[in-house]
Amino acid sequence: MSEAVDAPADRAFGSSIDPADVARFSAQAAEWWDAKGPFAPLHRFNPARLKLMRRLLVERFECDDRARAPFEGLSLIDIGCGGGLIAEPMRRMGFGVTGVDASSENIGTARAHAEQTGLDIAYRPATAEQMAAEGHQFDVVLALEIVEHVADPAAFLQTCASMVKPGGMLAVATLNRTIRSLLLGKVAAEYVLRWVPAGTHDWRQFLKPGEIRDWLAPTGLLVQGPFGLAYDPLGDRWSETDDAAVNYFMTAQRS
Repeated sequence: MSEAVDAPADRAFGSSIDPADVARFSAQAAEWWDAKGPFAPLHRFNPARLKLMRRLLVERFECDDRARAPFEGLSLIDIGCGGGLIAEPMRRMGFGVTGVDASSENIGTARAHAEQTGLDIAYRPATAEQMAAEGHQFDVVLALEIVEHVADPAAFLQTCASMVKPGGMLAVATLNRTIRSLLLGKVAAEYVLRWVPAGTHDWRQFLKPGEIRDWLAPTGLLVQGPFGLAYDPLGDRWSETDDAAVNYFMTAQRS
């Protein structure tokens, strides 16, 4: 395992983290890998978002999609990595992976699971702002299902963009701010289906694709998307779609 630095993430200068959100996820840190626990929706969601990300990354880096680890030699940071649900499969695809999270409890869970599975992932409790201030850069910067939880999404996204190497890519995944997302991503998910605890999301913090595009404009990155993901209740599965009214990805590439 790579050497980890355990300085408290919440001391980072200019941090955009929301302490209430960090506390909420920290309280459930031990349950990240329980496919029937509070993170069960992410376990169901993961195959579809991994498939979409792999497609976008193969296109960006012109890799052989038939290879078991097509991204060998490329670096990736997963910001807000939680327990490692994305970091681990990305490592298996060949990336050298760094996972950071503002919650030390989440990092503890991620490290323990990576050790159990024999994966070399550099986990540390840190924020995007802290990593950027230290001058770190990566071929791929992931900000998945986190931007709707930060206090200043515009500053957060611009910080993420600053860590993208030349030729690299930023990938952002979030929820759109639409009536459908209010009904499906908030009311149904939290109060009807009870996929996530009530209060997990604040619909007012959901982001429209145009907002993300505007916030990234000063960075000089080429923004693409949105790429939608939708849930099929009959098949109980997620898949890529042209409809970005609820869940969606966007990418931003540095030339």
